[in-house]
Amino acid sequence: MRAADWCRSSTGAALVLATSSDAEHPAESVADGSSKTFWTTTGMFPQELIIGFPKCVKISKVAIQCYLVRTLRIERSTSKDPVGFERCVEKDLQHREGQLQMEEFPLPEFQATYLRFIIKSAFDHFVSVHRVMAEGTAENT
Repeated sequence: MRAADWCRSSTGAALVLATSSDAEHPAESVADGSSKTFWTTTGMFPQELIIGFPKCVKISKVAIQCYLVRTLRIERSTSKDPVGFERCVEKDLQHREGQLQMEEFPLPEFQATYLRFIIKSAFDHFVSVHRVMAEGTAENT
């Protein structure tokens, strides 16, 4: 079976939660597949967003395209509801002035029904998240 990006709204992914809101830069932008649109946070940390998948999927790689994020944690849940999250990875990201941060996290394959992206700290008061990606295949159910 061919791998897909399960964080895209075109695959049935849905934004379940975002801890800040901006009408011009909504959190749903992270799942539209475009680097030109983005979610912007308010000035407090941590900030988080949760993406729900339409079914349980096997994920082999997670990636994020963002700006000004200092510390990022990614967690997963296999529950029917967005609860019981387990840590997948936490990393301090590098900042390059004027350039988007593109971070890939190749991980041991794991199952998930939800992914939670937690921005623990930043290089400034606000950050932008342009895309989140989760490459994997659908579980046979």
